[in-house]
Parts: sequence; structure tokens; C-alpha cells
Amino acid sequence: MNKESKRREALLYHAKPTPGKIQVVPTKRYATQRDLSLAYSPGVAEPCLEIEKDVENVYKYTAKGNLVAVISNGTAVLGLGDIGPEAGKPVMEGKGLLFKIFADIDVFDIEVDTKNVEEFIQTVKNIAPTFGGINLEDIKAPESFEIERRLVEELNIPVMHDDQHGTAIISAAGLINALEIAEKKPEEVKMVISGAGSAALACADLYIAVGVKRENILMFNSKGLLTKNNPSLTEMQLKFAVEGDAVPLAEAMKGSDVFIGLSSGNILLPEMLLSMNENPIVFAMANPNPEIDYNLAVETRKDVIMATGRSDFPNQINNVLGFPYIFRGALDVRATKINEAMKMAAVHALAALAKESVPEQVNVAYGATKLGFGREYIIPKPFDPRLINTVSPAVAKAAIESGIAKNPITDWDKYEEELLERLGNDNKMVRLISNRAKMDPKRIVFSEGDHLDVLKAAQIVYEEGIGFPILLGSRDIIKELMKELGFDAEVEIIDPKSKSEIERRDRYATAYWQSRKRRGISLLDAQRLMRERNYFAAMMVNTGEADGLVTGYSRSYSTVVKPMLQLIDKAQGASLVATANMMMTSRGPMFLSDTAININPSSEELVKIAVMTAKTARMFGVEPVIAMVSYSNFGSSTHENASKIRDAVAYLHENHPDLIVDGDIQADFALNPEMLTEKFPFSKLAGKKVNTLIFPNLDSANITYKLMKELYKTGSIGPIMMGMGKPVHIFQLGASVEEMVNMAAITVIDAQEKENREKKLK
Repeated sequence: MNKESKRREALLYHAKPTPGKIQVVPTKRYATQRDLSLAYSPGVAEPCLEIEKDVENVYKYTAKGNLVAVISNGTAVLGLGDIGPEAGKPVMEGKGLLFKIFADIDVFDIEVDTKNVEEFIQTVKNIAPTFGGINLEDIKAPESFEIERRLVEELNIPVMHDDQHGTAIISAAGLINALEIAEKKPEEVKMVISGAGSAALACADLYIAVGVKRENILMFNSKGLLTKNNPSLTEMQLKFAVEGDAVPLAEAMKGSDVFIGLSSGNILLPEMLLSMNENPIVFAMANPNPEIDYNLAVETRKDVIMATGRSDFPNQINNVLGFPYIFRGALDVRATKINEAMKMAAVHALAALAKESVPEQVNVAYGATKLGFGREYIIPKPFDPRLINTVSPAVAKAAIESGIAKNPITDWDKYEEELLERLGNDNKMVRLISNRAKMDPKRIVFSEGDHLDVLKAAQIVYEEGIGFPILLGSRDIIKELMKELGFDAEVEIIDPKSKSEIERRDRYATAYWQSRKRRGISLLDAQRLMRERNYFAAMMVNTGEADGLVTGYSRSYSTVVKPMLQLIDKAQGASLVATANMMMTSRGPMFLSDTAININPSSEELVKIAVMTAKTARMFGVEPVIAMVSYSNFGSSTHENASKIRDAVAYLHENHPDLIVDGDIQADFALNPEMLTEKFPFSKLAGKKVNTLIFPNLDSANITYKLMKELYKTGSIGPIMMGMGKPVHIFQLGASVEEMVNMAAITVIDAQEKENREKKLK
């Protein structure tokens, strides 16, 4: 995508369908006059009077306890500099979005139109009663230091400038682990820091707190080494200034153990890295270009322990590992501030988490067989679901132990359960799927490449690194649409009807005829069918000229699935093809089967559908808990529709005892653990959170997933084809661009799984 196209896409994203990225939504009923009389006059007077009696009741009756202000004056916005409060607002909204999706914290972004320190402080103090916490953002140094210091002292709610402390906390955790791997003691290492802004200064302070000696730190700004005789240094910088004359960075690097980069790209040269001590630790955190390229660094020094700020290399130092969970813990105990003990608790929690066994969901997301503590894994991954119930409790405990918690937690097990419930979904699975696909992108045929929305999806797949699109359709139309979209990549375009494809069509037709000649297909029939793009695409996958295909945007499912079933064999050991939809619900991903193929499956077929769906769930790192749903509860009906489910469950219990599955059961009982445990304590599902539903027929499954999708705007990925020998997936008619991108990512993952399975068999 060219620069202008990227600019247009970014502007469109922020403008449509609703301007901005966050909104306020009601949390209480408001349907009736009674509801409104409770929400406002006269009912609202009662909580007002209770808060007047005791101001702490504001946490009981309002949203204050889960509300953080992201506040900026726009003087140091990302790499854009002093662009003003209005221009900084999109960034503040983005920060609010991260608070919500990672820790379920609500945010109001506040842009303050002043550069005067006193005015800014007074403004924040005046609006502080609204909020449970204050996240200062994108305020230039040195003013940011004084603003944070004053607000921490003068307010009784948590205040943190994430630009300063976020990177410090995450990198300090990584440093602790890197030093352990390098077998070095923090008090003995020589450290060079490139950068002397607010982040670098906060990092240095925290490194000292974990044991690094101040006298062993050499700090550089854009003009060189900080020295005592430099009159331009701020008070904070003077703490790290050294006596004597300045030396160049190359000289300082000789015999050093740790390099911390918070400056600009490509300033650390290979010869400087070579001059460092054994097992050098390099945190090159400039974005988007690190101080030294990751690949160059590991090629230069095989013993380097390397971290960057980028997601495409190991050991990403990412602030999202910290601030959502630090504020979550602080809010939950009503801490009056975020003190050094809480920051250090977060540091040690993150460092310890990297040494624990990694959940399969994280391995799946990063395409790893098994992530484990070591040179390429010194810090947890941003998608790790354990962060919220590891970092937040550690921060909360530190607040309690340091005497600044107004609402101490006593039942920690219950608290951790509540934290996990907050995770819900918030499209985390979509991010996991996309990330997993990017680890090993595949060649994916888009059979309807001359449709604008399909081409948009293919463009995103290409530009995000999810896969390599192969576009089928009229070359002229596709080229014209690509020009309109600014999609200027060199991707393969094939028109199955063109003269240039005669040889390939004949080759495909002959292969198809050979496989179907005893099933009523003539060579002429096969040659005619190969002019149709879905048959052509299926043969591309069969012959290995593509790794997978997606289709179905412009034609009905039944029409599109026919050539797939005719041309592509079932997977080894599979006697049935079925589909599952992954629904992105507030309780996490839910798998629903069979949503598209088997109209009225028998009990034997339901068994196969359940086993295949369980395998699909595990492919995405989800351990299946399966309810086989009906209008009946455990034999309350003897009708054959309920009986076939009981027969299927009985077979699964006997032959797949490791599978958590039960039924027949009504959907409300399946999805309400308390109700299920109370009424049916004997069930294998009692006390468990169901995440997979197997339906008795196609009607119920298809209707349910489409109702969920439209009524509750639940994200849906699917139908995911199960039981096919090749990675083939079919869109629902008129699928959105987002749905097509997600299905393409699923197809890539399917191809990865099948490739790995074949390697194991060999």
C-alpha cells in the first residue's frame, strides 16, 4: 500500500462508522419510566445523599472505581512532538482502547489546552473527583516530571506517567531475567544508556532499584555523554552525569555488559557490539527502527541477549504488558497512589511469569512448539492471558502491604477469578489468530478476486503479512480495482478463462477426470468445469500450486461447497465433513457446530462432529468443554431428536473419556454454571465454563450463530471446514471484509497444521 493509501485508510478507520475509537455505554436498565426514574430524578437523589454522608460511597454507587483519565496537553505525542491537545486526542482515545481491551478499565480522555505547569496541575486536581486514577500521557520533559511529582503528592488516587514508568517497568523485568541468563550480577555490570529523556531517566532509576550501581551507568543524549560540566542538563539528568570529559559512544561501549537504547535507529554499530563483554545484553527500544537491527545483532554476536520494542522479533518491550494491569490492581484496592513498591511488584511479577510454563494458547498465537525461558523469551508475550491475574494481584498486594490501600482484598482466589472474568474476549482471539498466521504465511487463493470487498480483504492479508494472496478473476478488472485501492503489490493474478491458462486448465481437467471418470464425469465435462474459478482454485490447492483457498463471497454456500467436496478428499481418518463457527462473545470464544453442512446428523455423526470440533478448539489453544444442546435436559424427553444426543454422549463418555462433554442439555443450563450445578450436580459440566456447543441439526446451529451475530454484534469466524484433506474455507454469502480476513488467517493456520502433521508422519 502506498503512503497516500495508508493515510486514507487510517483516516477512514478513525472517521467511520462513528468518529473516534471509544464511546460511553449504559450499564443499567433504561427501558421503562421506572428505570429512568431510578437513573435520574427522583431516584438518583438517594445515592447522592449517601455519598454526601460518606464520600467513599462514591465507589459504591458510581463508576469512579473503574474509571481512569488519560490526560495530555499534546506536547510530546508519539514521535510527532508538540502537536497540540486536539491533535493528540486520537492517541489518547487509543490508549483508552488499550485500557479497556486488556484490563476492562473504562477511560475518559482529557486534553488540556495549556503548557503552563501550574495551570495543568490545577486542572487535573479540579477534575480528579471524577476518576479512580490518572494516566498522564505524552507530556514533554522536564515539565512531565514536576507534573507527575506534584499530582502524586497532592491527589489521593493513583497517578502515573506511563511514558516514564511503563518502559522502565517492562524493561527492568526483562533485565532481571537477561542478567540471570548471562550469569551476571546487577551490581557488577557496566551499563550504557543511549537516550536521556523521561523514559530513559525513569528506566535508569528503576534499574538502580533492582541493583545496578549508579556509578556504573553512562548516559548519552543526542549531544553526547552527560557530564557534570554541561550547563544545559536538567536536574534529573544531572543525577546521571559523570565527572570529566565526554567520551564517544563507541569508547563507552568497550567492556560494557548492557546497552539500553531509547534514542534513535541504527546508532549501535556492529563493531560497538563486538567490543562488549561476553553475553552482552542489548535492549534496542527505539521504534520503528531499533538502535541496531535484531538480525544484524544476533549475526554479529551469537551470545547476545537482545530485546526491541517491535512485535516481529523476540523479547518485545511493550508497555501494554504493564499499565493496564498496574492500574487494575491499584483501582481494585482503591490505592491512594502508585508507589515504588507497586512498580517493583509489577517488575518482579513479570520477570517471574516468564519462567513459568507457557499456556498452549500463547504457543499457538506465536506459532511456537513450546516457548520457554531463555535468550529468546525473557519477558512474557503481550497476548499472555495470565498477565491480568499475575501482575494485578502483585500490584494490589504491594499497595496493601505498603499501607496505601483503602479497600484491601481478603479472598485472593475469588479476586483472581474475577480478573479472569474481566478478560472476556474483546477480540483477543482474533489478534491471536492473526499473529499465529503471520508466523508462517501461506499462499491463499481468493477465488473472487475481482470483487472489491474480496480484494480489500486480500490487500489486508498481504499487507499484514498474514498470507500471500493469489487472485482469480478478470485481470483487467482486478488491476483497475487494485489501482483504486492503492494496492500496488506484485501479487499473482490468474484468469481461469484466459487463453494463457489453457495448458493449466487441461492439466487440471485431466487430473480431475482421472479421479472421477467412473463417477459420471467425462473429460469434456472436466475441461468445461476448469473454466469455473472454484473448480480451478480447488485444483490449484490439490496440485500444491497454492496452500489453501477461500471463496463464497458472491454465491450461496451450497453452490460453492459442491466443487470442494467433489475435488478435495477428506482428511486422513475422516469420514465426515462438518463446520464450526467461532463466536467472539463476552465470555470468551465459543465454538458452535455444525453450522453449514449436515442437515440432520445421526448420533454417530454427532459423535464425529463433537470430536472434530474439540480438535478445532485445541488448534486455537482452547481446551473444549462441550455441551450437546437440545430442548431436553438429561432425558426429560424421549423424542428421537433428544435420544440421538443422549446416545452420542453415551458413546463419547465410553470411548473418549478425556473429553469434557455432556448432554442432552438445554442451552440456558449449559451456559449458566450456577444453575447447572444446582439442578444437575451429576453432570460432567457442573462447575465448568462451557465453550463449545454441538447442536442436534443444521437449523438450530445456523439460526443460533446468525442470531448471535446480528442481535448482539458478536464477532464470528467461520464456518470453519472440518474433515477436509486440504485447507479450504468458505465465506458466508456477503461476508464483511473483516470476516474474510479472519477466514484467510484461519486458512493459513489450517495449512500450517496440515503441513506440520505431514512432517510428523514422515
